[in-house]
Formats: sequence, C-alpha cells, structure tokens
Amino acid sequence: MDWSLRFLGVGNASAVELGSPMSVIERDGRPWLTIDCGGEGLTAFKAHYGHMPQALFVTHVHLDHVAGFERLFVDTFFSAQRRGKVRLYVPATVVPLLHKRIGDYPNVLAEGGANFWDAFQLIVVGDAFWHEGVRLEVFPVRHHWPETAYGLRLQGALTWSGDTRPIPEMLARYASDNELIAHDCGLHGNPSHTGVDDLEREYSAELQARMMLYHYASVADGQALAARGHRVAQPGQCVVLAAPTAPHVLAQDPP
Repeated sequence: MDWSLRFLGVGNASAVELGSPMSVIERDGRPWLTIDCGGEGLTAFKAHYGHMPQALFVTHVHLDHVAGFERLFVDTFFSAQRRGKVRLYVPATVVPLLHKRIGDYPNVLAEGGANFWDAFQLIVVGDAFWHEGVRLEVFPVRHHWPETAYGLRLQGALTWSGDTRPIPEMLARYASDNELIAHDCGLHGNPSHTGVDDLEREYSAELQARMMLYHYASVADGQALAARGHRVAQPGQCVVLAAPTAPHVLAQDPP
C-alpha cells in the first residue's frame, strides 16, 4: 500500500495564484483524507481527481481554509449517493466556529426544507479519530486564539502543522516518528504565522530537514525560502510518504 501527500494549494490568503492552503493524503493514488476546503483548493481537487472530496479534516475556519464549503454543500446535497455520507472531521472547539462561519444561514436553499448539515456526516473529534480503520491524532497550534486551530498527525507518515507560529513543544510529541512535516512558513513572520527566521531559530536542524514549507506569500518568496536551503512545496506537487505506523484495524465497509 502506497501513501502520498498532494499539495493542492500552498499560498497564504493573499497569494491566489498559489492556491489556498489545502492538501490530500492519498492511498494507492486515490484521495483518502483531504485537509481543509479552500476555494482555490477545491477547484484544484476537482480538476485533478474529477470529483469532489469524500472525507475532510478541518484545521480552522479562516475563509482561505473553508470557503469551498458552499460549493461542496451543493454538490453533496443534490447527490443521492453522497448526501449525508461526506465525512467532516472537525475538532470539538472548532465546530461552533464552523457553524457560525458556513452553516448558520437562513434557508440554505431558497425554497427551504434543508439544513446545511444534512449534506454531511459531521464527526466531532478530540485528541484523535479513526478514518477507514487508521488512527490520526489532533493537536492544538498557535494561530490567533487558543483552541481555534489544530494540526494533524498520521503517525510515521505525516505531521501537518496547519496555520501556526512555531510549535516545538508540539512537534517534540507529534513529529517524533520521522514524519514528513508540512509547516506553515513565510519569508516574514507575524503574530499568526511562522516566518523563516522563526523557523530556523525555534527548530533543530533535524526537524527542519524533514519539513516542507507552505503558506508563503508569492512565487518570489518561495524561491527565497528555497535559496536558504529549505524544501518548499509547490501547487500540485505530490510527495511520497512513509508507511504509517499509526494504530490501525481492518477497515469496515462504509455505510
């Protein structure tokens, strides 16, 4: 069984040409779990795979990460095969924020008779959750406000930082099994995001060597990050992952 990570978009909220920061964990070349649902990212997903996501994890609710949900609702609600079966894994403290941001709109259909969440199977998660028989871990990150943004770990394969300032204490625990680390990093830091100076100051050389940087501001900034010796993710790039060491059971057939 082969695992990989496909970067659908790698830019920050202003870098439309780089796509919204969104990725897909693939298993045997097929989408297994999608991380976030930005507008440009959802377009890239449909263009590459020919269909919409079937399972998503939401890191936080800034619009560059959730703006695709209106389109996903329409695609899912009006499909007899998909309605109520598209899985959304959402950290418990993010659920009310997500509802306020995308779900709480009077008459999601003009004619009434539907609720936003009718389209999805909402799975509220805490420190960990199971997807198709594999256990993934969830951890808080430093982005704007406590308990509003989270990262994701597929043990032994991938640690996804989400939008964050440096989190060395979290990576000591959630990137301890030689995972590829996809990390938020721009050329310049700010109170919500990691800059390259922050990255180089806060993380060991060993951790930096396992990182791929995304959420940067422009093509030129990406080139500048690469010139400093860092691996920089590109839109559409697919990276081979190690086989997960995460606990797993035989996957059950979907309902």
